Amino acid sequence: MSAMTKAKGFKKSKTGTYLSIGTTAFGAISVLKQAKKARYEHDTLRLVDAVVSAAAIATGVALLFRELKRLGDDDVLLG
Repeated sequence: MSAMTKAKGFKKSKTGTYLSIGTTAFGAISVLKQAKKARYEHDTLRLVDAVVSAAAIATGVALLFRELKRLGDDDVLLG
């Protein structure tokens, strides 16, 4: 099995999904800082950007949780 095949398989594994959730949540910290700075500077456009970014992060996490649930369902069916 090649390294690329293993890497692609890791992305679809439970561990890979947990890692993706963690990195996405880490990105949320940056968005929160951006929103705080935008509010302090009364920069409406930057605040809107932060809100849209937060919505994208929330959607991404929801998709990852759905994938994690699907992976868990597959494990039960296989066992």
